[in-house]
Amino acid sequence: MLFLPAAALCCLCSALAAMATQLLQEDLTWTRRVGERVSFSCQGTEQCVSYVYWYQKRDTETFTLILFIRDDGRIVKGFNHPQEDDFSAVNKQNGCELQIQSVKLNHSATYYCSCHKTYYWIFGSGTKLFVGKNKVVKPVVSVYPAAPRAHLEGKSSLLCLASAMFPPLVRFSWKRRKENGPLEELPPAEGEQLELRESGRTAAILLLRQQESSTYKYRCYVQHEGGQVEAPTEQEVPSPAASCPPEREPADLLALQQADWSFQSQCRVKLLCLLYTVLIVKSLVFCCGIVLLMIIRNKGPSTNCTHAD
Repeated sequence: MLFLPAAALCCLCSALAAMATQLLQEDLTWTRRVGERVSFSCQGTEQCVSYVYWYQKRDTETFTLILFIRDDGRIVKGFNHPQEDDFSAVNKQNGCELQIQSVKLNHSATYYCSCHKTYYWIFGSGTKLFVGKNKVVKPVVSVYPAAPRAHLEGKSSLLCLASAMFPPLVRFSWKRRKENGPLEELPPAEGEQLELRESGRTAAILLLRQQESSTYKYRCYVQHEGGQVEAPTEQEVPSPAASCPPEREPADLLALQQADWSFQSQCRVKLLCLLYTVLIVKSLVFCCGIVLLMIIRNKGPSTNCTHAD
């Protein structure tokens, strides 16, 4: 079985984590029963220099090379993959497919395509295969204001929750509508998305760089193997001014400053008292030490004189 070198694995994981994928694998998941057929699509291979490589990754293992396919359609194996005979590949227009004619339980894994583009490698985002008797269940989608009273640095937030689905992998997208206008794609520069995954549910938090005069409404869309699901309602983000706490009046500020100064003064007085107390105690200890030394010193010669008599 051929394993990727550590440096290549690091580059691959960094590319996937940063979503810097340049080969397109539109299918997030496939669910199949034992004995069924499945194929994994990879688009954008026209930018590859020569070959397209296919890797398998199980949850507890590293990336292992299955095969690669040449421009002329020839398939090259021989990388000691224990299941290489179960796989085949075929070139398509601007892409290629990895195929399994008869799915087995131990085919459960994520499959990635990759190729070399002039000076660096590019990768697909991966498609995960679930093998078993589970049926595909579409997610239940809801959208909420994630932090209705928190507008940090002029940002507002929305939360989209997808739950009760199988397979558990989903992909989120957002659209917006201004007043009664048509829905439009949310420009990437207008928001930033964070995802949180738990067992049985996935949440996406959309951070919006929204102006105070904005009148947009937002709708969440979830891509799933069972099809795209949209949130039942549109969400309007409250303006930051409406949710910010009221500013303090000048009188309140003055009273707060005076209380602060009074507290600081008390602290200074107590600190000085403590300092003087420590100095006095140190002086007493020093004096007591000197007195004891003098008593011991004077007692010594008197004792010697008595013995001499």
